[in-house]
Amino acid sequence: MTAAPRTFRIAAIPADGVGKEVVAAGRAVLDALAEDSRNTDDAFAFAWEEFPWGCGYYERTGKMIDDDGLDRLKDFDAIYFGAVGWPTVPDHISLWGLRLKICQSFDQWANIRPVQFLPGVTSPLRKADTTELDWVVVRENSEGEYAGLGGRNLSGRGPGGEVAVQSALFTEVGCERILRFAFDLARTRTRRKVSSVTKSNAQQYGMVLWDDVFRRVAADYPDVETESVLVDAMSAKFVLHPEDLSVVVASNLNADILSDLGSALAGSLGLAASANLNPERRFPSMFEPVHGSAPDIAGQGLANPIGAVGSAALMLDHLGLPDAAARLHKAIEATTAAGVLPRDLGGTATTEDVTKALIDALNA
Repeated sequence: MTAAPRTFRIAAIPADGVGKEVVAAGRAVLDALAEDSRNTDDAFAFAWEEFPWGCGYYERTGKMIDDDGLDRLKDFDAIYFGAVGWPTVPDHISLWGLRLKICQSFDQWANIRPVQFLPGVTSPLRKADTTELDWVVVRENSEGEYAGLGGRNLSGRGPGGEVAVQSALFTEVGCERILRFAFDLARTRTRRKVSSVTKSNAQQYGMVLWDDVFRRVAADYPDVETESVLVDAMSAKFVLHPEDLSVVVASNLNADILSDLGSALAGSLGLAASANLNPERRFPSMFEPVHGSAPDIAGQGLANPIGAVGSAALMLDHLGLPDAAARLHKAIEATTAAGVLPRDLGGTATTEDVTKALIDALNA
């Protein structure tokens, strides 16, 4: 007799643009995976609750999220997020009002962004044709350049007289916990290497602190290879020597930019998955594709759901379902290898086509 399935409570926040389409696709794939587990000893199920927050909600209510929204989210097992942003709402309002509000309030300080090269997907990087490439960007997700410290003032001087100050925040605690996270992750990979990225030659306070902590933490991991690289040099390395990468750890801004570069090299931002983790599990973690809301194709059925489904695989790992996560990764590889590719990957498959192919691959 099989055990009752473990049921995970998941908050779905499709938010804006193609976020609605890719979250729906990801949910369909996850539910198919859960249904297939029903008669096994490791059965699981999802109890979904969807929230309407986003730019459309802001235009109706003046709020990106309800006043009690965080309190309503805090007891879920995970958050499955789509994308935030729409041309009618300033980006700093939409981002700080919803996504960053959740990330910072729930101390989701570790952002994981794998860079994976899939079969059947043409990379603009010639080296990808002959070299096995696979690395992950670890992004400090709670402070750094996105700490939100600063302000605008002196507008009374008149046109051209206003001053804006934007401060980056680096704390020893924040640096150490993300660096230890990166080293621990490196120990799980085939190549145990951590590449730390800063711009400490020009930013002589916060990023020199990062470098100092990196050297101190590295001493506790003698089995892990290390290097410290300036961000401009690392940008070049992503293109010229990507085979030398395993775990790349960087500040909020630098890792944000580098991870987008990595996904573009893999073929498209539509492939990019991410996890915003609260590793202590005091709060739910949030899983989202990186591609943004893409207003130009929203509602046309053209969105690539692979980034959202890859993010779902990261969520399964976080929930303690590694075998299910591995099945999902294999389904993604089987789908792209079979040539079922959306427009951003050079194909003609619709969001619905790719979703169906993923579900079929799970059952193959």
